[in-house]
Amino acid sequence: MLSVHPPLEFALEPPEEPIRAELFGIERLEQHAESLAAAQRVMSGSGRGRPLLPRVQDNGRVLREAYRLTAKAIREERAITPAAEWLVDNFHVVDEQLREIRDDLPPGFYRELPKLAEGPLAGYPRVYGIAWAFVAHTDSRFDPETLRRFVQAYQRVQPLTIGELWAVAVTLRVVLVENLRRQAEAIVRGRAARQEADALADDLLGLGGRPVTPAATALRRFEDAPLVTAFAVQLVQRLRDQDPAVTPALLWLDQRLAAQGTTSDGIVRVEHQRQAAMNVTVRNVIISMGLASTLDWAEFFESVSLIDAALRADTTYVAMDFVTRDRYRHAIEELARGSARSELDVAREAVLQAKRAGVGAGGTDDPHDARRDDSGYYLIGNGRRSLEVALGFRAPAMRRLLRAYVAAATPGYLGTIALLSGFILALPLLAAAVSGIGSAGLLLLGLLVLVPASDLAIALLNRSVTALLPPRVLPRLGLRDGVPSHLRTMVVVPALLTDRVEVDELIERLEVHYLANPDGDLRFAILSDWTDAPAESVPGDEETLARAREGIGRLNSRHGPAPGGDARFFLFHRRRLWNESDQTWMGWERKRGKLHELNRRLRGATDTTFLPAGGAAPAVAADVRYVITLDSDTRLPRGAVNRLVGTMAHPLNRPRFDPKTRRVVEGYGVLQPRVTPPLPGRAGSFFQRLSSGPSGIDPYAAAVSDVYQDLFGEGSYTGKGIYDVDAFEAALAGRVPENALLSHDLFEGLFARAGVVTDVELFENAPSHYGVAAARQHRWARGDWQLLPWIVAHPLPAIGRWKMVDNLRRTVSAPAAFLTLVVGWALPAPAPLVWTGFILTTIALPALVPVLTGLIPRSHGISKRSHARAVGRDLGLAASQTALTITMLAHQAWLMSDAIVRTLVRVYVTHRKLLEWVTAAQAKAGLRLDLRGFYRRMGGGVALAAAATAVVGWWRPAAWPAALPFLLLWAASPALARWISLPWPAARTTPLTSGDARALRLIARRTWRFFATFVGPGEHALPPDNFQEEPNPVVAHRTSPTNLGLYLLSTMAARDFGWLGTLDAVERLEATHATMSVLERFRGHFYNWYD
Repeated sequence: MLSVHPPLEFALEPPEEPIRAELFGIERLEQHAESLAAAQRVMSGSGRGRPLLPRVQDNGRVLREAYRLTAKAIREERAITPAAEWLVDNFHVVDEQLREIRDDLPPGFYRELPKLAEGPLAGYPRVYGIAWAFVAHTDSRFDPETLRRFVQAYQRVQPLTIGELWAVAVTLRVVLVENLRRQAEAIVRGRAARQEADALADDLLGLGGRPVTPAATALRRFEDAPLVTAFAVQLVQRLRDQDPAVTPALLWLDQRLAAQGTTSDGIVRVEHQRQAAMNVTVRNVIISMGLASTLDWAEFFESVSLIDAALRADTTYVAMDFVTRDRYRHAIEELARGSARSELDVAREAVLQAKRAGVGAGGTDDPHDARRDDSGYYLIGNGRRSLEVALGFRAPAMRRLLRAYVAAATPGYLGTIALLSGFILALPLLAAAVSGIGSAGLLLLGLLVLVPASDLAIALLNRSVTALLPPRVLPRLGLRDGVPSHLRTMVVVPALLTDRVEVDELIERLEVHYLANPDGDLRFAILSDWTDAPAESVPGDEETLARAREGIGRLNSRHGPAPGGDARFFLFHRRRLWNESDQTWMGWERKRGKLHELNRRLRGATDTTFLPAGGAAPAVAADVRYVITLDSDTRLPRGAVNRLVGTMAHPLNRPRFDPKTRRVVEGYGVLQPRVTPPLPGRAGSFFQRLSSGPSGIDPYAAAVSDVYQDLFGEGSYTGKGIYDVDAFEAALAGRVPENALLSHDLFEGLFARAGVVTDVELFENAPSHYGVAAARQHRWARGDWQLLPWIVAHPLPAIGRWKMVDNLRRTVSAPAAFLTLVVGWALPAPAPLVWTGFILTTIALPALVPVLTGLIPRSHGISKRSHARAVGRDLGLAASQTALTITMLAHQAWLMSDAIVRTLVRVYVTHRKLLEWVTAAQAKAGLRLDLRGFYRRMGGGVALAAAATAVVGWWRPAAWPAALPFLLLWAASPALARWISLPWPAARTTPLTSGDARALRLIARRTWRFFATFVGPGEHALPPDNFQEEPNPVVAHRTSPTNLGLYLLSTMAARDFGWLGTLDAVERLEATHATMSVLERFRGHFYNWYD
C-alpha cells in the first residue's frame, strides 16, 4: 500500500526561481550599473509604492518554517543537503537580519525613497532594484569594494539621493533574505520530493514490513504531473541495481524522463549541479549577511555619496565628526524636499555661498567671517534663510508655525507661561469666589498661589517645547588625533586644600581625568586655596601644600611631559588675602577669582596671588586657548575633552565678541555639558536615589532636550564646562565688583553666552544626605538673590533677565505653597480641600508628566512586561519624589525664607559675609546622623508646622481632615530626613558551605590548569580559545580580548591561591603584555579575534 505524504503549505504554490543571473566581473558589473541607471525610471514625487515589509515578514515566516522542518529531519537522523546544513547552522544570522530590516526600514523612511515606475519591480524603491541586480550578478556574494564601484558606476549616470544611499544596506539585506527564502523553499520541496520517492521505492520493494505493491498500482498517481527532478533522481538511485521485479518501474521512469527530454543520467547530473549551485548560493547569502552586519556602512555611505564629495570642497567639512556631517546632510534633504532642486544642487549652492563669503571677507580672522565661510552656516546656521531664498524653499505648515514661535521665542515663551499660569490660577480662585471670599481675600490668595501655579505652567510648557522641538545638537570637529596644538586646552579643578586625605583624592582624580583623556595637547591643573582662616598663615598650611606639590611632581614623573615639552600637570595655589566684608583671610573671590587669575596668568600676567613653586611661578605653555573647569567631585568620561574642544572649535560655535555691549553675541564663549548623577553606590542612600532621577547611566546616550538651548539657542552655565579664555575674559573682566557674587556661573553664562552640549555627559554624585542638599540649596538661594541688583539696574538680554527672575521665583515656591495651604485651611469649607488639592496637583503633576509621556514605548523590541516594569519603577520614583517634596515643604519654606531674608540684609544693609561658602565635603563632615541633630538643624520647619497646627486648631478646626496628614509629616520630617539619609543596609550574604567552597575551588583549579597547560611560548603567551577532547584532541589556535582578559585575571587569581609563584606570575604577565603590545589594532582597539 503506497504511503501518502502530505505536501507542505508553501509547496502548494509554484516555486520561485533563485535570484541568480550571469556572473559578472567587476568591469562588466560597472557597465551593467551604468546601463541600469540609464534604463530605470522613477515615479514623479514620493509615495507609498508597493510595500516591502509584508513580503519580508512572509519571508521570515517561511524561513522559520524551513528551519523547523530541517531541524526536525536532523533530529530524526535523516540526510540533509549541504545547503540545508548551512541554513540550520547559521539561522541566528538570518534571524538577526530580519530584526535589522524591521528596525532600519521605518514607514516614513520607506515612503521617501524614489520608486521605480516600470519593470517587474515597479512600485518598489529604485535602490531595491539596484540591490537586486547586484545580488543577481554576483550570486549573492557581497564584497564591499565591488558594491562601492557598482554604486559609483550607477551614479555616473543617475545620482542617488542621500536616503537611497543609506538604504543600500537594508535593501541589500532584504534581497539576500528574499533569495534565501527561495533557496529554503527549494530545499524543503526537494526534501519532500525525496521523501515521496523513498516512500514509493519502499512500496515497490516491499520494505518496512509491508507487502510489495505492483508497479502499475504504485505509479498510477504520478501519471498526470511532470516528475520533479529531486523525486526522479532519488527514485533512480533507489531502484538501480535492484531486483528485476522493479524493472517495470525503471522502464516507466525512463519513459517519463524521455518524454521530458532527458535521461536518468542526465537528470542526476542536473540535480547534482543544482545542489552544488544551491549550496554555493546559500553559503554566499549567509556569509554576505554576516559581512553586512559588521561593515561600517557610514564609511561606505560617505565614500559613494556625491553630496559628501560636493561638501568636501569646504575644507572644514572633512574635519567634522560624523554626527555633524550627517546633520548637514539632513538639512540638504529637507531643503531639497521643500524646493524644486536636487540634493546635489542644494549642496553645491551651500558651498558656493560659503565661497562667496570667503572671497568677500578677504581672508580675515574675524570669527564672524570664518562662520560665514562654512557651508554649515547656510545649512544649519544663521545663513539658512538666504539659502532658502536662493533655492525657493517653502517649509511645511507645521515647520513654519514652529519657526514663527522660535523667532518670537522670548515673548512667546514668557507669554505662554503667563497665560497658562493665569488659567491654572483661575480655577481655584473661581471656586473661592463662589464660596464667598471677598476681593481682598482673592487678591491675597492670588499672590500666594501665583508661584505654585507658575511651577505647574512652566513644567507643562517645557515638556511641550521639548516634545515639539528636536534637541539642538551643536556641530563639532572630529579631532581624530586628539586636541591639536592650536586648540591647546587646560583641564582645571578648583578646590580647597583641607587636609592630606583631600589632597591625595584631588591628585588621584586629576590623574584619572588624564587617563580618561590622554590624547592631544592637554594640560591638567589643580587651582587651590587654603580654607578660610583668622590669619594669613595657620599651622598645617605648608604641610598640605607640600603634599599637593609632591603629588603633582609624581604625576609629571609618571606620565612624562606634554606634547610641547613642558609639564603636563600643574598646581596653581593662591595665598590668602584679607577680606574686609567677611572679616577673614581667604582666597580672593573664591572660585571666580581662581579662574579669573588663571586666565590672566595664561595671558602672561605676573601680578596674581598664585604662590611660586621653588621660587618661580609654574611655567605654563603659551597659547592655551580653552579651559575646562570641573568641580572636585566631577567625573570626566573617556573622550569627553576631545568632544568638548571639538564642539568649541567648530566655526559655527566660535564666539564673536561685541566691544560695544561687551558680550558674546554669536557663537559661544562657554559650553556646558550635561551633568548626570551616577548610580548610587554601596554608601548611597534612599535620598540619593530620589535625587538621581529615573534614567541612571546610558552608555549609548545621545542628545537630550534642553528648553533654553532648543528654543533660544543658548543655555544656562552651571560652573562645569569649557570656555574660550580670551572671549570669557573680554566679557567678564572688571564687570563685577569685589565681594558681590557668590553664584557667578549663570551670570558669566549670560555675558559669555553659554551653550549646552547635551550629547556630552559628565558625572557628579548627588548628595546622599538631606542636610548637605539643604545647605547647598541655601547657598544657591543666597547666590541667586545676590543677583537682584543686576536684575533691576543692569542692561541684560530679556531671556537672561528671565533666567535670573526664574531662579528667584523657584526660591519662593516652597514658602508660597506653605502659606497657601495654611491660608486655605483657615478659610471656610470647601476651601481647605480645594486649596489642598490645588497644591498637591502643582507638586505632583510636574513629577508625573514625564512618566505619563513615557507610557507608550518608543523603541521596538521591548516586551510589554519589561516596559510595564520600567513605567512602574518610574511611577514609584515620581510618587516618592512627590512625597518627599510634601514632607519637607515646611522645612524648605523655612530654609528659603531664611536664605532670602539673610541675603537681602547682607546686600542692602550689612554688606557682610556675601561670599560665605563651604564645600560639600566640609558640609557633610560637619553633619551628624543622630535624630537630635536633625531636629536641631530642621527646627525651623518644625516650628512652622507647630504654627500651622495652632492656626488650624484655633481658627478652623473643621480643616483638620485636610491639614492633619501634612502637619504630621512636617512634624516628623527630621526623623524621615534622617531615615532617607542613612546608607543602604549591607546586603545579606549567606556563607558558603564547605562543600560549595570545595566545588568552587575545584572549578577554579581546573580553569587555571587549562591556562597553565596551553599558554606558553608556543602560543606566544596568548590563551587559545578552546581545547577539543573528542573525537580527536585539537587546540583552537585563536584568541580574543575576552580570552585575554580571562587569562590575565586567572593568572592573578592563581597567584593569590598559591598555585603560582610571584616571579612566575610576573613572567607570564610580562610575556602576554609583550605580545599584546604588538598585536594589530583598529583605532587603538583590539580585534575580535586573532589567529
